[in-house]
Amino acid sequence: MPSGRTIRYASADNEHMKAAETACREFSTDRQHPTGAVLVKDGKIFAKGANQSALKNKILLGLHRQGWCIRRLFRIPSGQKYWLCPGCASSKNHAERQVVKDARKWGTETADADLYLWGHWWCCEPCWNAMIKAGIRDVYLLEESERLFDKNQPDNIIGRQFEI
Repeated sequence: MPSGRTIRYASADNEHMKAAETACREFSTDRQHPTGAVLVKDGKIFAKGANQSALKNKILLGLHRQGWCIRRLFRIPSGQKYWLCPGCASSKNHAERQVVKDARKWGTETADADLYLWGHWWCCEPCWNAMIKAGIRDVYLLEESERLFDKNQPDNIIGRQFEI
């Protein structure tokens, strides 16, 4: 975590967290660990994004979802060496960076906006750096995200995110 930064939490019924979940459902191409994000300023959502896999072929994406992932085979921790597997979303294609990209596409200023992230329990260093550069004020994760979205937790919902 960058110095001077903290993560805030929002409940599942928070309207902005719900919007981040919807962005995840609609736009993420990484079905192994989908994430979605929205940027909010003055209480209004002005950008949406979700993590994107380099793989676009549905058959290859299906194989990746079934476990054919170099990073999984070598037990590489989340947040590391995305470049090894085209089925994993590289940090350039994480939801946090995609939502900033969406805002810029529309010419919207990101400084002092809040980011709501659904589907993960932390932000990697490249994403933190991009959010700091974009002037993002606060990052909100779903309450209990460290339990729900961490595959190392026994009662996680990975693979069942949209069933609950």
